Amino acid sequence: MSASARYPFSAVVGMDDLKLALLINAVSPAVGGVLVRGEKGTAKSTVVRALAALLPDLDVVDGCRFACDPADPDPGCPDGPHARDVVPAERDARLVELPVGASEDRLVGSLDIERALTEGVKAFEPGLLAAAHRGVLYVDEVNLLHDHLVDLLLDAAAMGRSHVEREGVSVAHAARFLLVGTMNPEEGELRPQLLDRFGLTVEVAATREPSERADVVRRRLAFETDPDAFAAGYAREDDELAEHIRAARKRLPGVVLTDAALRQVTAVCAAFEVDGLRADIVTARAAMALAAWRDHIEVTSDDVRDAARLALPHRRRRDPFDAPDLDEDRLQEALDQAGDADPKGREDTPEEPGSPDDGDGSDDSPQESQDSQESHDGSDTEDAPAPSPSSPDSGDQQGEEQESSPSGPGQQTGDTTSEAGEPYRPRLFSVSGIGHGTPGRRSRAETPYGRTSGSRPPRERVGTLHLIETLRAAAPHQRARGRNGPGLRLEGSDLREAVREGREGNLVLFCVDASGSMAARQRMRAVKGAVLSLLLDAYQRRDKVGLVTFRGRGAELDLPPTSSVEAGARRLRELRTGGRTPLAAGLLRSADVLRVERLRDPMRRPLLVVVTDGRATQGGLDDALRAGAWIGAQGVESVIVDCESGVVRLGLAARLAATMGGTTVRLDELGADALSGLVRHTRHRAA
Repeated sequence: MSASARYPFSAVVGMDDLKLALLINAVSPAVGGVLVRGEKGTAKSTVVRALAALLPDLDVVDGCRFACDPADPDPGCPDGPHARDVVPAERDARLVELPVGASEDRLVGSLDIERALTEGVKAFEPGLLAAAHRGVLYVDEVNLLHDHLVDLLLDAAAMGRSHVEREGVSVAHAARFLLVGTMNPEEGELRPQLLDRFGLTVEVAATREPSERADVVRRRLAFETDPDAFAAGYAREDDELAEHIRAARKRLPGVVLTDAALRQVTAVCAAFEVDGLRADIVTARAAMALAAWRDHIEVTSDDVRDAARLALPHRRRRDPFDAPDLDEDRLQEALDQAGDADPKGREDTPEEPGSPDDGDGSDDSPQESQDSQESHDGSDTEDAPAPSPSSPDSGDQQGEEQESSPSGPGQQTGDTTSEAGEPYRPRLFSVSGIGHGTPGRRSRAETPYGRTSGSRPPRERVGTLHLIETLRAAAPHQRARGRNGPGLRLEGSDLREAVREGREGNLVLFCVDASGSMAARQRMRAVKGAVLSLLLDAYQRRDKVGLVTFRGRGAELDLPPTSSVEAGARRLRELRTGGRTPLAAGLLRSADVLRVERLRDPMRRPLLVVVTDGRATQGGLDDALRAGAWIGAQGVESVIVDCESGVVRLGLAARLAATMGGTTVRLDELGADALSGLVRHTRHRAA
């Protein structure tokens, strides 16, 4: 396969919204980039990489590492100043890829601290932001990138400049690029604040149409057989798209955003109750870019509608379990109410490559409206509102009856499914000690970000210099180094890097009893509400979560450890109860999950949350206690949520907690205050 061959943009089948969003940003990078959400195997990366080949070539200052434009060089360029009459060099627009494991220095660039201190040389090595200037910066799996790096990335994209600060030495350079991020929502979400910083968003999914799927496979096989010949077959169409982008860029400054079109933009954003004004600005810019792409002199209502479809869905999320969406009927209604901004109507709108056939959003079938009404009506047939976590229903008799059948998983008799209770906000609880895991917001840890708590000699390269400790290390050696006057003579061995303490994300593994003794409706609602609350908390604190359930004769891993709380909430809501209680099997399955995860991610410390009433009617209590003792011996911190209720209580969950070296908290005490007390008790026990 030719190293230079890239899958042609015009050869991509379907994915009209994605292609249109990318073309909008190619015409006007000020729109703010594209976030592409979709399942694996949907050619997200292929389309993004294909776009780079369509971008116009760049005139750059020869030898400038920051790709300065000879016609308008950056006055603050670290490689400058540049003369305005310099002979330009020409090169392709670059596609720069940011890997998930990149460091801050790799992203923004780094200073050679040792040379700066020992030789007085301000030596700056540009990062990926400099390499992407005037090109495309592509971040695959952007949702797995640490928040700190995402903040730096989006700040640079918004301001068009990157700033690097190292102990009083400051470097700044231009960083204007087309930002494209891709993500699989199953692997975790971006925070709403970060979602808002992406200009447009697109949901992609593989087509379910057999003929289209066959066309995708046929083209992909042809490309892999002879990439150069395949690309040559679409060269003319790609050349036309590239020329269309160049022409649209030239037309863009002349596009008029009329008062009527601006009213439509603001009316749509207000109708969907998006926060702030960034949505209005992005929608206006995208509409103007669309108008330039479609060769309009003024922005039309079609341009506003299509821009809003791409700019608003991700800004409407109010809950991490909500999927981005946009009601197109409501969108059209808002446009109509704001008045028609297109005096020529919509009949003359030309077709363009990558533009979807939108229609006017008024062709929804009566069946769809009926289904929507039925879905709404169904919410009124639920039982009474979910109880608070302090009032789980006892219902032990019904649970005992359901537990009497020795069925295995998947063959339960008398299975029931109950809704989750209303989630509530729990207080922070954490793993004791100081970890070294992935930066997050839960337990104390030594991380690259946070407050400075000490210093140490650098292990490899100097990270963040601890200047005071460096000077202290050098001071006793000045006479031996022949330094008798003012000032210090530094050597590499004097350097000390700062040790910083912040917070880490943890692995929170839930081991939930789904047997018949837990099947009392109100009790299981409270259990699900408690676990759902902790899932929300895990989302906010950047944890990984997993879910093990046990009933019948065995235990199942219902949710492998993941950062996707959406998947966790979905599995929790679908959880069925019934059968006997194989507590030992649940604990052993949890121990196996923790063992495998420790091999995969050894720096992420676990917390095991066991939700049970302590009964063990399958396998026996002694087996369960032995399994719990083994888990405790591995150093796994645990919390046992005691779900036992009724007048007579056996205290089996507390006995299990004592064996595991964990902490017990009753289900009806799992509110914020009780959880806060749990944290203090856990830390005191660990100390």
